[in-house]
Amino acid sequence: MDLREQIDELMPRARADLADLVAIRSVADPRQFPAVECERAATWVVRNFAQVGFTDLGTHLTADGSKAVFGVRPAADPDAPTVLLYAHYDVQPPLDEKAWRTPPFQLTPVGGRWYGRGAADCKGNIVMHLTALRALGDDVPVNLKLIVEGSEEQGTGGLEDFVTRNPELLRADAILVCDTGNAAVGVPATTVTLRGLVNVVVSVSALGGELHSGMFGGAAPDALAALIQILSSLRDRAGNTTIAGLDNEQTWLGAPYPPSQFRADAGLIDEARLLGDGSVSDMIWARPAVTVLGIDCPPVVGSAAAIQPRARARLNLRVPPGMDAVKAQDALIAQLHAVAPWGVRVEVTPEAVGQPFAARTGGPAYQALGSAMREAYGREMTALGQGGSIPLCNVLADTYPAAEIILMGVEEPLALIHAPNESVHPGEIARLAYAEALFLQRYRG
Repeated sequence: MDLREQIDELMPRARADLADLVAIRSVADPRQFPAVECERAATWVVRNFAQVGFTDLGTHLTADGSKAVFGVRPAADPDAPTVLLYAHYDVQPPLDEKAWRTPPFQLTPVGGRWYGRGAADCKGNIVMHLTALRALGDDVPVNLKLIVEGSEEQGTGGLEDFVTRNPELLRADAILVCDTGNAAVGVPATTVTLRGLVNVVVSVSALGGELHSGMFGGAAPDALAALIQILSSLRDRAGNTTIAGLDNEQTWLGAPYPPSQFRADAGLIDEARLLGDGSVSDMIWARPAVTVLGIDCPPVVGSAAAIQPRARARLNLRVPPGMDAVKAQDALIAQLHAVAPWGVRVEVTPEAVGQPFAARTGGPAYQALGSAMREAYGREMTALGQGGSIPLCNVLADTYPAAEIILMGVEEPLALIHAPNESVHPGEIARLAYAEALFLQRYRG
């Protein structure tokens, strides 16, 4: 029986594995879900990777209080190259459970996909690793290391700190960061760039307290209206992000993202237009993009005829490769202050900053993976950007400058990661498990 046939036979077990993992509500925020859920997920990872030959498996407490699972599987030849396998077991919260068509923590097959929180991001990648290793059995000619973190979705930097404190523990020749995905179902890809991020909270104060809009409206400054005016300065009429000092005209040189596919992937309503003056690829992979994540203000239901004395918003700025995230944060903060109207008081609190990342491609690991992807998918692997951020990649690149860092995974646009109704296509788990197994057989460093 060849590898592909073995993986096909293992898919029922892969589904059972993923069902077990999805049922664990491992949101790494004890304010939302009990911390014991993450403990359960870590224990599951330890137990199952022990079954595929990993030793010295255990959990390591990181600086943010989360636990990372680490283990090794030595090759028969100690001089063989070392491959580090990465994934994370924590998940995003389910958000509005009423928006889910299936129970968020119960793996449910619908229309050829498997639905559940974490099914793609990133528990599907844990299962992909396991399926590849089960198919290979003892035929793994490279040294393996495993790191599965427990707080990636929180962005609190636990594993990043762990890497810098334990550089020899995770040292490898090739690092498979399995937390991204393909261009579409059946279209293999690696992610070669990541945008960095800046998160800030902007607070506006105008009055000592609420005022009757009939008695004072028209002369008294409205903090909510001031905030809206400040936020409107961050994009022009075409939707380009407009922050003074940030280049918003860079172009993407890799594979294009067809507008029709993007419209379908994003679920745009018929009347909605795509934003910006560039191509879709330019806008989501090569240029800065600001998003208003949330606003604190009175809800419509129950609101009074009152002028608001205070309002605040949480902003996310995505920073493309070639742009320094710290300088981008400074530019954003400067603009929020500069455009404030009517003498209102503006305070900006930085929350997080992460630098963009560009992978070094063309080495033996990329060549071996390209060959494996071609056989698994029957077509050439393409290179994508990623609008999201994985700060760990920069830490890995700085700590292991000689290592090839490859970003791949079972996610694709229809997976709806971070949103209600997250799902994974089981064919992606099967094809990527086959590609990973072939890569581990063929990679020679």
